[in-house]
Amino acid sequence: MRQLDLVVIVVYLIGIAWIGLRKAGRQKSAKDYFVGEGHMPWWTVSFSVVATETSVLTVISVPGGAYSGQAFGNVELALGYVVGRVVVATVLIPLYKRGGFVSAYQYLGDRFGLKLQGLASVTFVFTRLLAEGVRLFASAIPIKLLLDEFGVHASYRVIIVVITLITVVYTYLGGIKAVIWTDAIQMILYLGGAVLAVAVLSAHVGGDGYARALDAGRFTLFDTDFDLAHILTSPFALPTAIVGGAIFAMASHGSDQLIVQRVLATRTLREGQKAMIASGVFVTVQFAAFSLVGALLWSYNEGRSFSELGLSSSDNLYPEFILHGLPVVVSGLLVAGILGAAMGSLSSALNSMSNSTVADIIHSFFRTTPSEEALLRLARWMTLVWATLMAVFACAFSASTGNVYLTGLTIAGYTYGALLGAFLLGRLVERANEADSVVAFLVTIGVMTYIVRGVKIDVTTGGTTVSQAIAAQWLVPIGVVITLLVGGVLSLFHRAPRSAAGNAPDEEPGAGPDRLTTAADRK
Repeated sequence: MRQLDLVVIVVYLIGIAWIGLRKAGRQKSAKDYFVGEGHMPWWTVSFSVVATETSVLTVISVPGGAYSGQAFGNVELALGYVVGRVVVATVLIPLYKRGGFVSAYQYLGDRFGLKLQGLASVTFVFTRLLAEGVRLFASAIPIKLLLDEFGVHASYRVIIVVITLITVVYTYLGGIKAVIWTDAIQMILYLGGAVLAVAVLSAHVGGDGYARALDAGRFTLFDTDFDLAHILTSPFALPTAIVGGAIFAMASHGSDQLIVQRVLATRTLREGQKAMIASGVFVTVQFAAFSLVGALLWSYNEGRSFSELGLSSSDNLYPEFILHGLPVVVSGLLVAGILGAAMGSLSSALNSMSNSTVADIIHSFFRTTPSEEALLRLARWMTLVWATLMAVFACAFSASTGNVYLTGLTIAGYTYGALLGAFLLGRLVERANEADSVVAFLVTIGVMTYIVRGVKIDVTTGGTTVSQAIAAQWLVPIGVVITLLVGGVLSLFHRAPRSAAGNAPDEEPGAGPDRLTTAADRK
């Protein structure tokens, strides 16, 4: 009967590529390839944002975490993320939409100069290559386990190459339109799978199962341990989740081209703001659904430990239920949903890295402006280049050891504070010029490298003291403060510039020039 599940998965892979190409249409320019000429519906963009930030390990680790004691802590995190997205929608999205940008970093070019724009873009693509390469390999781990269960024994390298090839087909040809539409479908599939799992589990455990999980603390939402060491090191401590999470979301959704590019594809400023805020609501619902799966699995398995269930880790819990607790075909659909999570984040990364390469790096370091046809060809070629590099990096990772999931999370800590800090420096410190911003940016990355790699805090739990790293949510505000302090102090040593683009009067949405074709002319 497993053959039917395999048929479902193959049909899904073919179907998603076909749908992506059908929805994409034919691109006539690089701007169309990157932001769909700003004609995408807000709800599809919102779904795409959610799918972009959701990896395979999010899908399988949230149920396992809820089962093992995190309870609804991820929902608590999502509440902080909603706050951050509201700030992004209010403060940063108007800059991008009214400026006519196709890249977030073009604002930095207008405000400070092309050197910072190019530096921010290089930092983005390098960070994204590392983070998504790790993410791609991490995605292959559960997929290999699932395929082994189906009798298909493939190596990590084969899985990585196949996922990359299928994804790059519609990303290369369809551009952002294909990426957004396929992301929306993939989000619906894996979230629908969680709802289906909740329905099946609810039928098994009944109201009594809900009551047992509630009594065992599996529905706990807020972590109210206010010990300072716990707040600094635990991502689920209430201040860390709400305050740190809000600032982290401002960086990940306001200064990271991976997310900003989707919002720039909306029709109007208001629709872009709706897409951003709605994505926070959808992420909260998503975390709640997967956390509920974990809580109900706790009742379903009568609270037995992972070792008692014969599982090597918490990440095997949800895949185990998919394979053995659901009917044939249904389990195939949920495995397809896990594949969808992997492909969604990969396609988004490839298109945004190509976008930043063309819109920021090419225009920052080259004086001539290529034709639209040349830019479109270059955009597609860069999609292939980044896909190849990412697959090679992910394959190299398959021979390594260590927690690749934590590695992927840590990478953002090096650069997010500097990126968000550069935007805030442009908005808050009128005296700051290009030299101030570049020095502040580089100093912040240097200091954050030391903090991420070298700073540990002693935490005592159950009489045992262990050294733990600073929670990822606090790395961004630390980096922002460093950028603002360095840039602000340096700005005191020279005269204020005549004008700051970041404080120019608001323009009407869409009134800005086509920044993809005019950025080079500002040199």
